[in-house]
Amino acid sequence: MKPKKLTLKARAAAAGVTEKIFRSWKRQGAPIHDGRAMAEWRLARELNRKQRDPEIRLVNHHFLSSWRQLDEIGAKNRGLLSLMRRHTQNLRPDQQSRLRAYLEKNPILEAIYHFKQKLCRLLLIKRQTARQCRRLIPLFLEAIQQLRTTGLAPLQTLGATLASWQAEVACMWRFARNNAITEGFHTKMEMISRRAFGFRNFQNYRLRVTALCA
Repeated sequence: MKPKKLTLKARAAAAGVTEKIFRSWKRQGAPIHDGRAMAEWRLARELNRKQRDPEIRLVNHHFLSSWRQLDEIGAKNRGLLSLMRRHTQNLRPDQQSRLRAYLEKNPILEAIYHFKQKLCRLLLIKRQTARQCRRLIPLFLEAIQQLRTTGLAPLQTLGATLASWQAEVACMWRFARNNAITEGFHTKMEMISRRAFGFRNFQNYRLRVTALCA
Protein backbone atom coordinates (compact mmCIF):
# COMPACT_ATOMS: atom_id res chain seq x y z
CA MET A 1 0.00 0.00 0.00
CA LYS A 2 1.42 3.36 -1.07
CA PRO A 3 1.88 5.95 1.69
CA LYS A 4 -0.65 8.74 1.58
CA LYS A 5 0.69 11.90 -0.03
CA LEU A 6 0.64 14.85 2.34
CA THR A 7 -1.17 17.97 1.26
CA LEU A 8 0.54 21.34 1.23
CA LYS A 9 -1.46 22.36 4.29
CA ALA A 10 -0.33 19.25 6.18
CA ARG A 11 3.31 19.85 5.23
CA ALA A 12 3.04 23.45 6.42
CA ALA A 13 1.60 22.26 9.74
CA ALA A 14 4.43 19.76 10.13
CA ALA A 15 6.97 22.53 9.51
CA GLY A 16 5.28 24.71 12.11
CA VAL A 17 4.39 27.57 9.75
CA THR A 18 1.27 28.83 7.99
CA GLU A 19 0.28 27.58 4.55
CA LYS A 20 0.94 31.04 3.09
CA ILE A 21 4.56 31.03 4.29
CA PHE A 22 5.01 27.47 3.06
CA ARG A 23 3.76 28.45 -0.41
CA SER A 24 6.24 31.34 -0.51
CA TRP A 25 9.04 28.88 0.38
CA LYS A 26 7.91 26.65 -2.48
CA ARG A 27 8.13 29.59 -4.91
CA GLN A 28 11.66 30.28 -3.66
CA GLY A 29 12.69 26.75 -4.65
CA ALA A 30 12.65 25.06 -1.24
CA PRO A 31 12.92 21.22 -1.34
CA ILE A 32 9.54 20.72 0.36
CA HIS A 33 9.38 16.96 -0.45
CA ASP A 34 12.64 16.13 1.37
CA GLY A 35 12.58 16.66 5.12
CA ARG A 36 16.36 16.67 5.64
CA ALA A 37 17.03 18.91 2.64
CA MET A 38 14.26 21.21 3.82
CA ALA A 39 15.88 21.52 7.25
CA GLU A 40 19.23 22.40 5.62
CA TRP A 41 17.52 24.94 3.36
CA ARG A 42 15.86 26.62 6.35
CA LEU A 43 19.18 26.72 8.22
CA ALA A 44 20.96 28.37 5.27
CA ARG A 45 18.07 30.84 4.97
CA GLU A 46 18.35 31.68 8.66
CA LEU A 47 22.10 32.27 8.34
CA ASN A 48 21.52 34.61 5.40
CA ARG A 49 18.89 36.47 7.44
CA LYS A 50 21.23 36.81 10.40
CA GLN A 51 23.87 38.31 8.14
CA ARG A 52 21.59 41.35 7.91
CA ASP A 53 21.82 41.88 11.69
CA PRO A 54 23.33 45.28 12.61
CA GLU A 55 26.35 43.79 14.36
CA ILE A 56 27.23 41.71 11.28
CA ARG A 57 26.78 44.72 9.00
CA LEU A 58 29.08 46.70 11.29
CA VAL A 59 31.80 44.03 11.14
CA ASN A 60 31.52 43.78 7.36
CA HIS A 61 31.68 47.57 6.97
CA HIS A 62 34.95 47.91 8.88
CA PHE A 63 36.41 44.78 7.27
CA LEU A 64 35.72 46.13 3.77
CA SER A 65 37.25 49.48 4.74
CA SER A 66 40.41 47.65 5.83
CA TRP A 67 40.41 45.66 2.60
CA ARG A 68 40.33 48.89 0.56
CA GLN A 69 43.40 50.10 2.44
CA LEU A 70 45.30 46.87 1.79
CA ASP A 71 44.26 46.27 -1.83
CA GLU A 72 42.46 49.18 -3.43
CA ILE A 73 42.32 47.54 -6.87
CA GLY A 74 41.03 44.18 -5.64
CA ALA A 75 38.37 45.87 -3.49
CA LYS A 76 36.86 47.38 -6.65
CA ASN A 77 36.24 43.91 -8.15
CA ARG A 78 32.49 43.32 -7.70
CA GLY A 79 32.88 39.55 -7.93
CA LEU A 80 35.44 39.47 -5.13
CA LEU A 81 33.37 41.93 -3.12
CA SER A 82 30.42 39.54 -3.19
CA LEU A 83 32.62 36.65 -2.05
CA MET A 84 34.29 38.58 0.75
CA ARG A 85 31.02 39.80 2.25
CA ARG A 86 29.34 36.41 2.53
CA HIS A 87 29.80 33.64 5.07
CA THR A 88 32.11 30.84 3.93
CA GLN A 89 29.40 28.18 4.31
CA ASN A 90 27.18 30.07 1.84
CA LEU A 91 29.73 29.85 -1.00
CA ARG A 92 29.74 27.21 -3.71
CA PRO A 93 32.89 25.05 -4.07
CA ASP A 94 34.04 26.99 -7.14
CA GLN A 95 33.50 30.29 -5.31
CA GLN A 96 35.47 29.04 -2.32
CA SER A 97 38.34 28.03 -4.62
CA ARG A 98 38.38 31.46 -6.26
CA LEU A 99 38.36 33.22 -2.90
CA ARG A 100 41.07 30.93 -1.53
CA ALA A 101 43.31 31.62 -4.54
CA TYR A 102 42.93 35.37 -4.05
CA LEU A 103 43.60 35.26 -0.30
CA GLU A 104 46.72 33.11 -0.73
CA LYS A 105 48.28 36.02 -2.63
CA ASN A 106 47.54 38.36 0.30
CA PRO A 107 48.57 36.70 3.59
CA ILE A 108 47.67 39.72 5.76
CA LEU A 109 44.24 40.00 4.19
CA GLU A 110 43.76 36.23 4.57
CA ALA A 111 44.42 36.47 8.32
CA ILE A 112 41.97 39.37 8.66
CA TYR A 113 39.33 37.54 6.64
CA HIS A 114 39.50 34.41 8.80
CA PHE A 115 39.39 36.57 11.93
CA LYS A 116 36.27 38.30 10.57
CA GLN A 117 34.57 34.97 9.91
CA LYS A 118 35.40 33.78 13.43
CA LEU A 119 34.08 37.03 14.94
CA CYS A 120 30.83 36.81 12.94
CA ARG A 121 30.25 33.25 14.14
CA LEU A 122 30.77 34.46 17.70
CA LEU A 123 28.28 37.31 17.28
CA LEU A 124 25.66 35.03 15.68
CA ILE A 125 25.41 32.77 18.74
CA LYS A 126 21.98 32.94 20.39
CA ARG A 127 19.94 31.32 23.16
CA GLN A 128 22.82 30.38 25.46
CA THR A 129 22.65 29.53 29.15
CA ALA A 130 24.41 31.73 31.71
CA ARG A 131 27.23 29.17 32.01
CA GLN A 132 27.70 29.05 28.23
CA CYS A 133 27.78 32.86 28.09
CA ARG A 134 30.58 32.95 30.67
CA ARG A 135 32.64 30.71 28.36
CA LEU A 136 32.11 33.08 25.43
CA ILE A 137 33.13 36.25 27.28
CA PRO A 138 36.93 35.57 27.21
CA LEU A 139 36.74 34.87 23.46
CA PHE A 140 34.92 38.13 22.86
CA LEU A 141 37.33 40.18 25.02
CA GLU A 142 40.32 38.59 23.25
CA ALA A 143 38.83 39.53 19.86
CA ILE A 144 38.39 43.13 21.03
CA GLN A 145 42.00 43.26 22.21
CA GLN A 146 43.26 41.93 18.88
CA LEU A 147 41.23 44.54 17.00
CA ARG A 148 42.59 47.36 19.15
CA THR A 149 46.21 46.31 18.59
CA THR A 150 46.03 46.15 14.78
CA GLY A 151 47.63 48.83 12.69
CA LEU A 152 44.47 49.46 10.65
CA ALA A 153 42.25 52.35 11.75
CA PRO A 154 38.93 50.72 10.68
CA LEU A 155 39.63 47.62 12.77
CA GLN A 156 40.67 49.75 15.75
CA THR A 157 37.39 51.64 15.46
CA LEU A 158 35.52 48.33 15.34
CA GLY A 159 37.30 47.20 18.50
CA ALA A 160 36.32 50.38 20.33
CA THR A 161 32.70 50.04 19.21
CA LEU A 162 32.44 46.40 20.30
CA ALA A 163 34.03 47.30 23.63
CA SER A 164 31.25 49.83 24.23
CA TRP A 165 28.67 47.15 23.31
CA GLN A 166 29.93 44.48 25.71
CA ALA A 167 26.76 44.34 27.83
CA GLU A 168 24.49 44.36 24.77
CA VAL A 169 26.41 41.50 23.13
CA ALA A 170 26.16 39.43 26.32
CA CYS A 171 22.39 40.02 26.43
CA MET A 172 22.19 39.03 22.77
CA TRP A 173 23.84 35.68 23.57
CA ARG A 174 21.53 35.06 26.51
CA PHE A 175 18.18 36.27 25.19
CA ALA A 176 16.61 35.98 21.74
CA ARG A 177 14.12 38.81 22.21
CA ASN A 178 14.79 42.42 21.23
CA ASN A 179 12.92 45.68 20.77
CA ALA A 180 12.64 45.43 16.98
CA ILE A 181 8.81 45.42 17.07
CA THR A 182 8.73 48.51 19.29
CA GLU A 183 11.15 50.34 16.99
CA GLY A 184 9.05 49.36 13.98
CA PHE A 185 5.87 50.72 15.55
CA HIS A 186 7.69 53.91 16.52
CA THR A 187 8.87 54.43 12.94
CA LYS A 188 5.36 53.86 11.59
CA MET A 189 3.92 56.34 14.11
CA GLU A 190 6.43 58.97 13.04
CA MET A 191 5.51 58.42 9.38
CA ILE A 192 1.79 58.78 10.21
CA SER A 193 2.45 62.13 11.85
CA ARG A 194 4.76 63.27 9.04
CA ARG A 195 2.28 62.42 6.29
CA ALA A 196 -0.50 64.36 8.07
CA PHE A 197 1.86 67.30 8.79
CA GLY A 198 1.03 66.87 12.47
CA PHE A 199 -2.23 66.37 14.37
CA ARG A 200 -4.01 69.09 16.31
CA ASN A 201 -6.30 66.57 17.98
CA PHE A 202 -4.50 63.82 19.89
CA GLN A 203 -7.60 61.60 19.77
CA ASN A 204 -7.49 61.59 15.96
CA TYR A 205 -3.80 60.69 16.06
CA ARG A 206 -4.51 57.91 18.54
CA LEU A 207 -7.26 56.45 16.32
CA ARG A 208 -4.99 56.54 13.26
CA VAL A 209 -2.17 54.78 15.13
CA THR A 210 -4.59 52.17 16.48
CA ALA A 211 -5.93 51.51 12.97
CA LEU A 212 -2.52 51.14 11.30
CA CYS A 213 -0.45 49.57 14.09
CA ALA A 214 -2.98 47.30 15.82
